[in-house]
Amino acid sequence: MPAYIIADIEVTDPALYERYKPLAAAAIAASGGRYLVRGGEAEALEGKAPGRLVILEFPSLTMARAFYDGPAYAEARAIRDRAATSRVVIAEGI
Repeated sequence: MPAYIIADIEVTDPALYERYKPLAAAAIAASGGRYLVRGGEAEALEGKAPGRLVILEFPSLTMARAFYDGPAYAEARAIRDRAATSRVVIAEGI
């Protein structure tokens, strides 16, 4: 069953965030994930509009968690934490 990581990111340091992007992309691919949404226009139909919206798909919840907590993403995550504020959720698909 697929799983999704959904992130609402408010970039506070665009130059530093540019360093995050290739590191994150490599870790996602290496973990069996893929981007479904990466930035682009997003409009709130209800509630507050997201900042930079990212949706990742993984083959399973276990693989999504392994990516997020794994060493391949650790460096990227540390950079993201300094370059942005984020709300990140993981959800099992159907």
